[in-house]
Formats: sequence, C-alpha cells, structure tokens
Amino acid sequence: MIIPELPDYLTKLGGADYKGLIISLFTLTAMISRPFSGKLADTIGRVPVMIFGAAVCFVCSLFYPIIATLSGFFMLRLVHGFSTGFSPTGATAFLADIIPIQKRGEAMGILGTAGSLGMAAGPAVGGTLANQFGLDAMFYCSSFFGLVSIIILARTKETLHQKVNFSFALLKVKREDFFEPLVLVPCLIMALSCFAYGTMFTVMPDLGNFVGIKNKGLLFTFLTVASLLIRLLAGKASDRYGRVEVLRVSTITIAVAMLIIGLASTPLQLIIGIMLYGLAHGSTSPTLLAWAADLSDDRFKGRGIASLYIFMELGIGLGAIFSGWIYGNKSENFFITFFISGLLSVIAFAYLIYHSFKRQQ
Repeated sequence: MIIPELPDYLTKLGGADYKGLIISLFTLTAMISRPFSGKLADTIGRVPVMIFGAAVCFVCSLFYPIIATLSGFFMLRLVHGFSTGFSPTGATAFLADIIPIQKRGEAMGILGTAGSLGMAAGPAVGGTLANQFGLDAMFYCSSFFGLVSIIILARTKETLHQKVNFSFALLKVKREDFFEPLVLVPCLIMALSCFAYGTMFTVMPDLGNFVGIKNKGLLFTFLTVASLLIRLLAGKASDRYGRVEVLRVSTITIAVAMLIIGLASTPLQLIIGIMLYGLAHGSTSPTLLAWAADLSDDRFKGRGIASLYIFMELGIGLGAIFSGWIYGNKSENFFITFFISGLLSVIAFAYLIYHSFKRQQ
C-alpha cells in the first residue's frame, strides 16, 4: 500500500538520492531479525511470532505521518522491517506443520496467492487514498489493516506442540540459530533471483514516469496480479514435477523479463515486462518455500524457513542498494540496471543445472 508512494515522500523530505534505502533498510532489519523469529517460532510458537510482526506493522504505519526528518524516516524503515522479519516466518512454519509434504508446494502457492491479493490491491488503494485524501490517510489505512491482522491471529490455534513461555534468554541466539545448512541450495537461488525484486521496487516507479505512466501504483498492481495468477499453479507443478524443474523455468524467465523491462520505451512494453516478471517471481517464491520446508529438520523448521528468508532479504536489499546506485536518477542507466539483475538470474539457472547434474552422479 505505501511502497509506491514512498519515493515521492522521501523526495519531499529532501532525500531523492537515497531511494535505494527505502527497501534496503527495511529488508536489512527483516534479515537481522530472522534468526530470532526462527528460534522463537520453534520455541514459543508460530502464532506469537506472527502477532508480533503484525503489531510492528500496525504501530509503524501510525508513525509515518509524524516523521518530518530524513533520519527519522530511515529509522522508522529500520523498525518497520521487523514486520516481515517475523510474520512470514511464523506463517510458513505454521503451514508446513498442517500440510502433508505431497501438497506442500500447493499450500505455499495458496499462501503466496493470499499475499499477492494484498499486494495487488494495496498499491492501487494506497495510490487512490494518497491522491484523494493525502498521504496521512494512506498510512492510517495501512495501520488499520495491521490491526485487523492482529485480531485474526489472536483467534488462531497454535500448531507447535512442545512450546515454552517467552523469556529474554530466548533472544540469545547461538551460531547455529543463524543458518540451517540443509537449505543452502534454495537459499542461494533465492538470493540470486530476488536481486531483481529489489531492483523492481527501487527503480520501477521512475521508469514508469519515464515511459509516461503517472499512477505508479498500477505498475505494482500489474506485477502482483501476474504473480497472483501463477502461484497456485506453480506450487502444484512443483509438487508434481519437482522443485528444481519449476525453478529452472522461473529463473530464466526472470532474466528475459529484466531485458524487456530494461529496453522498454513505451507503457505497453513496460507492462509486458512487468507481468512476465510477476509470473516468474510468483513461480519462484512458493517453490523455494516448499523446497526449504522439505529439506528442514522437523525440530527446527522455523530455523530452516528463517534461513531462506534471510537470503531473500539479502538479495532484495543488495538489489535495492546497487540498483539505486547504478541508476543514479539517470534515465540512460535503466538498461544496465535491469541487465545486471537478469544476469544474476541466469547464474541461478546455471547453478540449478549444475545441482541437478551433481545430484545424478
């Protein structure tokens, strides 16, 4: 809801040169919080972890209208990152608890479809609220949805059977809490493919303006609608044909989409590239989540899921930082910015080929 409007909001605060930090600071905190969310999901339960993430979203959205300085804005973005550092970890582990392995890809596709519905409607609603009633109304509406999430989660039954009460001692993470080695391969694919995601959310609003699309929220709607259309099918396909087989198709499709977007000079060309990327990203995400859940130790499922999300945020954060730096608010740099993202997805595709070959030996 708020992301498409944040670049202009930051520009009004005098931070036009720091657009890459909008996404990267958010994902930095999310990445740092993952070892904690994974450990807590495996100890105090999935539901409390989800509630904490929703509560952060609720509180932070209330504070955006109050912030009037660049330092305050960036600090708030750091804190806001806890929302995605906790909620998705708990939700994914929750689903992995209740869904049999032969339908896990489909389940992750349903979870992603629900998220895509919110991400499809959010930018359009946020843009409309900002244009008709101002940015404050948009932020307050975002906070309201966070509150609704808390109410729903408070009525949700916990799935972790052997749970303990929260204590601050649980916040002391050990080295093994930071990463689950069993999920290394999907983590690497996640980081390489999500570089493009960070690039999209950082540079796409300016590219939309460049080709003549005034409502930036619509660009994100096209992306998420395309993602919405494919997630359930991709999840089922990964259950039937295998995780690696689906990922080969999706990673090379990301590369093609990046080339189309980088070369776009008309609204239609840009929209085609965005929708192709949405299809590719919508196939990659649920498949990697299911694969990580497959490989994780049942006792430390939260840790395995958290590890995957750490690499997701690493890819998004690096994509946001480097794309913002390479783009540098110069339209002539659009192509090279998206080309680099596509190249990393080609590397992910090649690594999957290598992994399959090595597994067959």
